[in-house]
Amino acid sequence: MDLRDLRYFETIAELQHVGRASARLHRTQPALTSSIRRLEQACGAALFEKAGRGIRLTAAGKVLLKWAQRMRFDVEDAKRELGAIGKGLAGHVRIGIVPTAAQFLLPSVAHRLLKEAPQASMRTVVGLVDTLRPMLRAGEIDLMVATAGPDEDGLVSRLLAEDAIVVAASAGHELFRSTPSLKDLTRYRWALQPPGAPTRDWLDHTFDRKRLPRPQVQVESTMLLVLPALIEQTGLLSFISRHHLGKASARSGLKEVPVKGVVMRRQLVVSHRSHSFLSPLASRVIDLFATQPKHKLVP
Repeated sequence: MDLRDLRYFETIAELQHVGRASARLHRTQPALTSSIRRLEQACGAALFEKAGRGIRLTAAGKVLLKWAQRMRFDVEDAKRELGAIGKGLAGHVRIGIVPTAAQFLLPSVAHRLLKEAPQASMRTVVGLVDTLRPMLRAGEIDLMVATAGPDEDGLVSRLLAEDAIVVAASAGHELFRSTPSLKDLTRYRWALQPPGAPTRDWLDHTFDRKRLPRPQVQVESTMLLVLPALIEQTGLLSFISRHHLGKASARSGLKEVPVKGVVMRRQLVVSHRSHSFLSPLASRVIDLFATQPKHKLVP
């Protein structure tokens, strides 16, 4: 099998359309069709079947896609490992990272890394774990710093820190005049992430379990980093990392609202693909994340 044919096959499988694959790859449709025919002859089975206006993988196609991706990873890893010989900590590392870790962990890691390895370069992608995990599996990033989930085949994770998500408000909020209960929080409006975000779902279910109405969301944002400024300026409540309230944060206008049973605890981990080449630079980045001073990791 030709590696180029396999690369074309991956793109067609992703887009489920020969025309769109042709546009992305800058190859004619007949050339891509011939490529698929060569692979089908080698496999002895059809790789695609019609599905509406597009196509989809057959059972044989799904098997070949798995092996095509693995072969691509192996070739790319071989090139990277050969290129890393003699370079030490030089090179390039691609990191996917969730917003809280990007704000409170990444700057120190980048500072220490560039001090040790002035020739090294980094590319960071800030996003939620549901966005970053497929990128890691597809080989688009080398490392993922995110909240821990269930163990997954093909990924290796290392614990970095514990984090706590708490109810927060501006320091002058009337809630701080007494000790509020969960029911008291239903009287106020909130700034939260959309449903489907782990912290939002956890908070909603906490109110559900007590048979209370869910938070009245007045401002909804997918950008975690804007929530602290929003609640400070608007007087809305929110559910954010305790990092934003501790010494690690430059802001002093926010306080944790102490409500029993409304603290979501999570772990931050750094993950990489278990069977892929890990460059000396990527290994060092993992060590730097894992050896952050404890007072910076846990408020």
